[in-house]
Parts: sequence; C-alpha cells; structure tokens
Amino acid sequence: VLGLLVWTLIAGTDYFLYPAFGWVMFVAVFYWVLTVFFLIIYMTMTYTRIPQVPWTMVGLCFNGSAFVLYLIAAIVDASSVTKDLDNHNYNSWAASSFFAFVVTSCYAGNTYFSFISWQSRTLQ
Repeated sequence: VLGLLVWTLIAGTDYFLYPAFGWVMFVAVFYWVLTVFFLIIYMTMTYTRIPQVPWTMVGLCFNGSAFVLYLIAAIVDASSVTKDLDNHNYNSWAASSFFAFVVTSCYAGNTYFSFISWQSRTLQ
C-alpha cells in the first residue's frame, strides 16, 4: 500500500518533465509489481509446489535489492523536491518523498528478517 502511494503521488503530476522522478517511478512501480507477485505466491502457497527454488535466498535478494534501490530512489526524490521546480506539484512530490522513506524502512526491516531466516536455514 505504501509503495502504491509513492508512485501514484508522482504519477498524478508532470513527473516526466524531470528525469529524477522517472527513476523514482521506475523503482516504485517495479518493486510494487514484484511485491504483489510475491504476495500472491505466498498467499496461494505456490512456493510449496516449487521446492527447487531457494525461497529464503530469493526473499533475501529481493528485499535487499528493494532496500538499496528504494533508498537511492528516496534520496533522489527528496533531493529533487523544491518549490522552484513546479509549485503546484510540490505537495505531491513531498508526500511521495516521505512515503518513499517509509517504504525504504519497511524493506530494510524485511531484509533483516529475511537474513535471519536465511541464516537459520543455512545453519541446519
């Protein structure tokens, strides 16, 4: 839901005029789609039918890459928000920046828990 907020707040503006917001949109939409995909896989228990895939490692790589790229996107988003660019889009861009950092912290927590899960699997 928070990732959805990030890209919808930007998508409702003239973001295409500023390349930095294009990067933020790419990261936000890409990881939102992948998160929904993994959510469906886990809710339908499809991962149990594909035991060849190391799901703990997949989760760790996914969450780790999402954390790193979302952190970069959040910093780019926050540094690109100025009243000088486009005054009527300022509030949307500022809100998207806030939510990008919230999503980054969520992925950071997920990365930590994925690492703990992966570490416990490798010790067995």
